Amino acid sequence: IVPQGTLIERIRAAGAGIPAFYTPTGVGTSVAEGKEHRDFDGRTHLLEHALTADFALIRAQKADTRGNLQYIGTSRAFNPAMATAARTTIVEVDEIVGLGGIDSERVGTLSTYVDRIVQRETGDYLP
Repeated sequence: IVPQGTLIERIRAAGAGIPAFYTPTGVGTSVAEGKEHRDFDGRTHLLEHALTADFALIRAQKADTRGNLQYIGTSRAFNPAMATAARTTIVEVDEIVGLGGIDSERVGTLSTYVDRIVQRETGDYLP
């Protein structure tokens, strides 16, 4: 069991090249079992290691031809972080547009982190 906030921080840390970090989340629970702990300013923290992935299979609304991604809804939550933490990122999108077809203010993941883009076929699906 990993608290959701700790999970996303482990993924973000991997994407930022940070191998581990301390957090007070989980102290005094089963989450703390077997983990290194350390006190900072009188408060106990647990050592959490970054979480990397060989592959990330993520979903975005659209991509441009370079691989810059735009998300909608809840896909903004974990997808951008997973793209940075994975060695290879494959993205399923509804639409592929030309370079400049995504407003720079709406780019949620830069092309640097995208290895492959797959356009979803139209038809019945669950959004």
